[in-house]
Amino acid sequence: MKPTDVVAAIIKKENAYLIVQRNRNKYLGFKWEFPGGKVEPNETFQEALSREIHEELNIDINIHEKLAEEKYKDSEINIVLHYFLCSIKDGTIKLNEHEAMAWVDKKNFGKYDFVEGDKNITSLI
Repeated sequence: MKPTDVVAAIIKKENAYLIVQRNRNKYLGFKWEFPGGKVEPNETFQEALSREIHEELNIDINIHEKLAEEKYKDSEINIVLHYFLCSIKDGTIKLNEHEAMAWVDKKNFGKYDFVEGDKNITSLI
């Protein structure tokens, strides 16, 4: 199985980061993650990230820099996660796909049950 490119937004506001809880009906439901999704053919990572965040959260973002890349594979998925530091450009967050959201100080990341790939990134932020 060839790896799928996935983009994730590390959205920072003051000293807090936006995390979202996966939909109960999806793989790894109820776990926490940084929002984002799959890169479509002929899309740049930035285009995919802007599109995914708009679809999922109803906001527009500024994409500042790539922070990290993380590979994750299990019996269900094989992905390469590309993490970008972002900020909100415009709009009010509306959850279109997720169960919940939280603005979290990085010292409190340990209180949340993150999906595997994202768990590793929390220590790099």
